Amino acid sequence: MYFVYVLQSTVGPHLYIGSSASPDERLAAHNAGRVRSTKAYRPWVRVLLEEHPDRVMAEKRERYLKSGWGHRWLKRAGLAT
Repeated sequence: MYFVYVLQSTVGPHLYIGSSASPDERLAAHNAGRVRSTKAYRPWVRVLLEEHPDRVMAEKRERYLKSGWGHRWLKRAGLAT
């Protein structure tokens, strides 16, 4: 199984969209400051977690969520501002 996740910063209106086989470990890495792109906006909370059968499908969904249509979907779902 592979997962797509959306993180929300608790210190500002920042979102991070990613994919991983181990989302709990990845969230811990984001909050520990081991991910350069998210280090400045810690701490993070996970607001969305989707399960996918394989890495290819998860990466397709991740790319969609990072697109303009995906951001629009996140706003309509109440996950983005």
